[in-house]
Amino acid sequence: MNSTQSRQDAKAKNVFGEPLVACCFDPLTGYFRDGYCRTDRMDFGSHVVCAQVTESFLNFSANKGNDLVTPLPQYNFPGLKEGDFWCLCALRWREAEREGVAPKVKLEATHEKVLSIIPLLLLKQYAIDFPEN
Repeated sequence: MNSTQSRQDAKAKNVFGEPLVACCFDPLTGYFRDGYCRTDRMDFGSHVVCAQVTESFLNFSANKGNDLVTPLPQYNFPGLKEGDFWCLCALRWREAEREGVAPKVKLEATHEKVLSIIPLLLLKQYAIDFPEN
């Protein structure tokens, strides 16, 4: 990790405006493959939603052309299984929500940028780390 990434880590905030916590290290997730759902201007997919994937979501994603199950060793990607945490594209999560297959989210590990796409009130309905759920 370079010093620019370290500064970005320190600045990254979650949907509550607090420091972003890690989403998952096994499998290693994130646009930067550092365990965090951080983003930058090159991340056109906005991989900012920390979600616990389900079989129904994985099937949905595969049907949309994004196979997250098949391992890709050349990219050090083991393939996902139900219960794994992964940084999802905000628009794909929203699409899955509209289709009734959105996975639960870890809000403390979901980047605040998601709020320009998905309202916090909706995210809270799927939160695994929000006291009201």
